[in-house]
Amino acid sequence: MRFQKLAVKASAVSLGAAILFGAGGPEAFAETATKDYKETYGTSQITRSDMKDMISQHGDANFEVPKFDASSIKNIPSAKKYDKDGNLIKMDVWDTWPLQNADGTVANYKGYNIVFGLAGDPKNANDTFIYMFYKKAGDNSIDAWKNAGRVFDDNDKYEANDRYLKYQSEEWSGSATFTSDGKIRLFYTNREPFTPESKHYGKQTLTTAQVNVSEKDSSTLNIDGVEDYKSIFEGGDSKMYQTVEKAFGGGDYNDNHTLRDPHYVEDNGHKYLVFEANTGTETGYQGENQLYNQAYYGNSNAFFQDEKNKLLQSPKKEEAEKANGAIGIIEINDDYTLKKVMKPLIVSNTVTDEIERANVFEKDGKWYLFTSTRGSKMTIDGIDNKDIYMLGYVANSLDGPFKPLNKTGIVLHQDLDPNDITWNYAHYVIPQKNSDNAVVTSYMTNRGFFEDHKSTFAPSFKLNIKGPHTSVVKDSILNQGQLTD
Repeated sequence: MRFQKLAVKASAVSLGAAILFGAGGPEAFAETATKDYKETYGTSQITRSDMKDMISQHGDANFEVPKFDASSIKNIPSAKKYDKDGNLIKMDVWDTWPLQNADGTVANYKGYNIVFGLAGDPKNANDTFIYMFYKKAGDNSIDAWKNAGRVFDDNDKYEANDRYLKYQSEEWSGSATFTSDGKIRLFYTNREPFTPESKHYGKQTLTTAQVNVSEKDSSTLNIDGVEDYKSIFEGGDSKMYQTVEKAFGGGDYNDNHTLRDPHYVEDNGHKYLVFEANTGTETGYQGENQLYNQAYYGNSNAFFQDEKNKLLQSPKKEEAEKANGAIGIIEINDDYTLKKVMKPLIVSNTVTDEIERANVFEKDGKWYLFTSTRGSKMTIDGIDNKDIYMLGYVANSLDGPFKPLNKTGIVLHQDLDPNDITWNYAHYVIPQKNSDNAVVTSYMTNRGFFEDHKSTFAPSFKLNIKGPHTSVVKDSILNQGQLTD
């Protein structure tokens, strides 16, 4: 890839700037400046400037997750299973996603709303599988949710005769769409074990299946098995998206490789999956070299030089070198096989390695993109381990360019103690028909932190979306797990 060099005149480097930029003085600053370049690789950026400016928006009621009443929070009554010895296990339920229509609104399946979610034994961190919850449409009580059980049987991954599914150890997040012919199509992440000795590095593969569901009686849905169960996009392609072998094959296991959370979207008759990933060799790969790319900093050249030289001296330098998060996109065929690998929609190089739960939909002729991220994964001074965000971006077309909502990209923020039962994450924006107010869902309570309080549906609330601005609607807290307004 050809880099565009930024000329830096020696006369522009004053003694004061040299002091500001570190102990190396003007000579050291001039040496780093010769490495500078500016290259977007045709992607949009989550910039260091925007993230630093975002700190001043902490505490703004428009962006703060509402405060919830801890005494009112309930475990999901139906979130239970029995082990092989018949012992009752009350499960944690964390990341969830509704069955949606092609436009992102909640689907009505024979009078029911359906949610798929990750659930498992609180005492077994490896017990991570997809369950199907459902309720009658219009009944918004948390007690209304019933549990249809695991979507996949243990043998399904072998019977699929798929080269990647047979290694699956866990099922991770995704999305679900109600197709035009009345079928339920699930997308999720196949996560392999992390056993380097056998060349398994926790590879994540975007996967799909048709889930067959029937109504047993007037109030019960059954899962009748799956079909067309197959992998779509395996482990990245190296050029557009980092592969797990590239991340870990050299024996350094400190990287954070992602290729997960497939979110289904349609545009002009075409089908796409938008997902979390990391940039590849042709879209701005990780490494020390990326610290010299002005495109990742934003703002002015003066800001770039100042922030770059601080970062080069920072204890977060190594973490920033590996930070190359991306929201990726692929086009898929009508039979849900891979058609085309496309450039990332947005990247977070030098900022964070992890921008999760991609969520994209069209509203009023504009495309909105939301993603969750944690301060603990970020490399920005002033953002700490308690900070939790949902960031948002808007574009005139699905392929961008995407600009930050609310000037910096902040949509939601919370900084609760992780031991607070109202701590919440994995926020998911659900558009509502003919309304500027969307419904935001999430999960509440950290997994396995309490004996009595399980991870559960958090109370939902409303988010107003209009043009380049969003705001939390005042006094709009809804029931736990509520999907529609």
